[in-house]
Amino acid sequence: MKHWKIKLSLFLNYFVFAILLNSVGTVILQVINEYQIDPSSASVLEGYKDLSIAIASFLIASYIPKFGYKKSMLAGLAFVTVAAIVMRLTGGFLMTKILFATVGVSFALIKVSVYSTVGLITDDSNEHSSFMNMLEGIFMIGVLLGYWLFGGFIDWANHTPGATWLDTYWVLAAISAAAFVLLVFTELDESEVQADNQDIKKSFLEMIGLVRLPLVLIFIAGVFLYVYIEQGIGTWMPTFNNKILQLPDAMSVQVTSIFAATTAIGRLASGAVMKKVNWFWVLISCIASAMLLVVLVLPLAGGIEEGSVQGWLSAPFAAYIFPLIGLFLAPIYPTLSSTVLSKLPKTKQSGMTGLIVIFSALGGTTGSIFTGFMFDHLDGITAFYLTLIPMGIMLLILFPYRKLRKDFKFESLTD
Repeated sequence: MKHWKIKLSLFLNYFVFAILLNSVGTVILQVINEYQIDPSSASVLEGYKDLSIAIASFLIASYIPKFGYKKSMLAGLAFVTVAAIVMRLTGGFLMTKILFATVGVSFALIKVSVYSTVGLITDDSNEHSSFMNMLEGIFMIGVLLGYWLFGGFIDWANHTPGATWLDTYWVLAAISAAAFVLLVFTELDESEVQADNQDIKKSFLEMIGLVRLPLVLIFIAGVFLYVYIEQGIGTWMPTFNNKILQLPDAMSVQVTSIFAATTAIGRLASGAVMKKVNWFWVLISCIASAMLLVVLVLPLAGGIEEGSVQGWLSAPFAAYIFPLIGLFLAPIYPTLSSTVLSKLPKTKQSGMTGLIVIFSALGGTTGSIFTGFMFDHLDGITAFYLTLIPMGIMLLILFPYRKLRKDFKFESLTD
């Protein structure tokens, strides 16, 4: 396979951050139960993660091509390795905030570099879209295994004197250190980008200038709404399982892995599907199906008595069916990202990636905090019903987005 070693490295980098980033829902549940933090206050952990991603991306995305994609990824991996070790040794709500802020800054380095590197190792838009879906599919496999990793340590800590769920971070530190070592010994030819490297200030202004393009504006809205939905559901699903469906703590986390699993399957499969079916109709079908699932399944989640669920066999039907929403949400993010990146020259993709990361982070923070607020002041079922609103808006904006993308020419950036 062409470029197999760098592709393997990108997969492992994304795998590490998949576990770290998406552990926030699990950690929120632990914070609520261990430190007696209310849901609204616990939801700020999503903000520490996502706002640090957005701020870092805004400040450094234009500098990354000059610094180097490989060096940026190495820096990100080094930061999270140290943060994971310190988290295990100290713990506490304050260190949890610092951990997620560090993970956020590091992911900004990783994601801008990874997305930009994809443009260097793929030859056309079809290969670009296919690899992006594979990359995001690997990301969701990391999310899936992360739920079981944390769930296993939570269960172990509940039954073993002296054990703690924080021991998970020894494993995460080891994985990120391994990713660091692999990347050190992996070659990446960045000459194509560095040959066109320009003044950092000019690169930054070009990144900001992209926002004035109608195509980019609608794309940003779509990405914001998608991550709002995904993070609102994914972050609060462990708490939904625990507080609404009455599942035990460890099981609440492990059942959420169904959401990650279906998302991974959806992303890995969508690459093959979109070789035969236009991306637009795939996304329209997926959003409509996700909305239908919400309407049909959430009524089954009410009225479950506390203590009625003792294990997997006694779990309510909704616990297994609602996470299938990941299958329908799966292709949206990587496909949207690929459709806009593949329209730009490789030397301009890091700036666009910076915007993707910024508005993804803002969408994730908004979705998680708003959903947490609804959990705290209304109930979890209502909080998840409200995701129908951004789903409906996203469905509608795909129509003008398709037309703008079809007519888009890069020369319009200088118009």
